[in-house]
Amino acid sequence: MKFFIDTADVDEIKEAASLGILDGVTTNPSLIAKTGRKHKETIQEICALVDGPVSVEVTSEDFEGMMKEAREFVTWADNVIIKVPLTADGLKACKALSTDGIGVNVTLCFSANQALLAAKAGATYISPFVGRLDDIGRDGMDLIADIVQMYSNYPDIDTQVLVASVRSPDHVHKSALLGAHVATIPFGIINKMFKHPLTDIGIEKFLADWAKVPK
Repeated sequence: MKFFIDTADVDEIKEAASLGILDGVTTNPSLIAKTGRKHKETIQEICALVDGPVSVEVTSEDFEGMMKEAREFVTWADNVIIKVPLTADGLKACKALSTDGIGVNVTLCFSANQALLAAKAGATYISPFVGRLDDIGRDGMDLIADIVQMYSNYPDIDTQVLVASVRSPDHVHKSALLGAHVATIPFGIINKMFKHPLTDIGIEKFLADWAKVPK
């Protein structure tokens, strides 16, 4: 399973990369706004920090506007891929971009039918939002299971399932068990994933015993 980090904070990306686990980055307008920095310079710095794909999201709602933004974004770095919303115009842009060999992450997916449409339109990644489904009383992992199963039925589908809106380490755990290709994980959740109280207790015991060893 690939691990992306869901952030536009350069310091978080540097720290995640230092762990040796980072395969890519996802950003969105909200994450960019939190940095208080200019969009282009932030994306270019992120792209220089990672070898994997960096998702850059369009903000236009119409096909022509999406395509104009996408054409600009892909000039910023070789590892930029375009993130589009799962709308009719978003799917049109996905088809046009993917036909031209540009990677596309179709975002804001909340149903299996939407995921099928994105795959047909040539999406590189489909991003189902599990946390937001949990928020309305649905089990987001059920959607991941459905999409993984449906895609596996058709060997010609190359679209990868990118689990988004991750709210806990359990979301990552369950996504891996279900066979999702990627999880995009907030920095705080990455930090929680390698922590366990028994690990801490074990380290404390080893250090206490080591202190007793004659020097």
